Amino acid sequence: MSSVSPDKRRKMESALNQLKKHTVVVADTGDFNAIDEYKPQDATTNPSLILAAAKMPAYQHLLDQAIKYGIAKGGTEEEQVANTMDKLFVTFGLEILKKVPGRVSTEVDARLSFDKEEMVAKALRLIALYEEAGISKERVLIKLSSTWEGIQAGKELEEKHGVHCNMTLLFSFAQAVACAEANVTLISPFVGRILDWYKENTDRKSYEPHEDPGVLSVTKIYNYYKKFGYSTVVMGASFRNTGQVKALAGCDLLTISPGLLAELSQDHSSVTEMLNVEKAKACDLEKIHLEEKDFRWQHNEDRMAVEKLSDGIRKFAADAIKLETMIKEKMLNVKNGQ
Repeated sequence: MSSVSPDKRRKMESALNQLKKHTVVVADTGDFNAIDEYKPQDATTNPSLILAAAKMPAYQHLLDQAIKYGIAKGGTEEEQVANTMDKLFVTFGLEILKKVPGRVSTEVDARLSFDKEEMVAKALRLIALYEEAGISKERVLIKLSSTWEGIQAGKELEEKHGVHCNMTLLFSFAQAVACAEANVTLISPFVGRILDWYKENTDRKSYEPHEDPGVLSVTKIYNYYKKFGYSTVVMGASFRNTGQVKALAGCDLLTISPGLLAELSQDHSSVTEMLNVEKAKACDLEKIHLEEKDFRWQHNEDRMAVEKLSDGIRKFAADAIKLETMIKEKMLNVKNGQ
């Protein structure tokens, strides 16, 4: 049988498999079935994804387990709900870790985004729950909002506790620079939400991938990190279409929703490496240093980033409250023997 030519093999190969040669693919979901199907290296969750998954009948037993744990821990209703929430997030993480060879990202409550000490305490609590279940902290990334306080919490968790952090809700270059200087493990700069903002706030309603403002933002951050040798890695997040994903092929990691993973697995067009260290080292970016006052000013100068960061925190907080309401109702039923 004649061997298949490299060109033909590439045409047969899915865009997803081609992408995996350049970039670590991460599933952005709380749905374990999607993880089984697309075989990502890692997986990320957030309050919105956990809320969606907790509503699915397939995962009711995990919610029930967490509620039993919360009730057994005792304390006030508020404490029981908080313990249940922590347990639920970790329980989903544990299930995900059975499906991925790498790490899971578990998010600290967005309502703590401006309280460094509380973020550190919550992160250590989540890590303790993972360790009680026999999972090393090496397999967990703690997700924190990229506020100044969140970035400093990440710095403390990394330096003092050896806890790896994933800085999320990242929209501005100032946020990215502060994260690199804090020496956190990983950042998740958002792509799709940046595009959303530009479509809503300018006359322009469509962009080619190479000129997409979200793609350009992540490209600049990646180039800056590689040019100046920062150890923090870049995981592009929040994609609206596969064009954005392919335009960032070569980024350290990309976290992709099941819907877009499905599209990429059916797409047989060629995927080219767009980002790499050699290109980054040749770029004309200059190194900067940000004290708190500089960070706050530079971030404040970026209207898109200010609006999307606060909007993201509000949305994650709202979904956390919805999840708490669901837990309270179920908890009451359990206590009433229903």
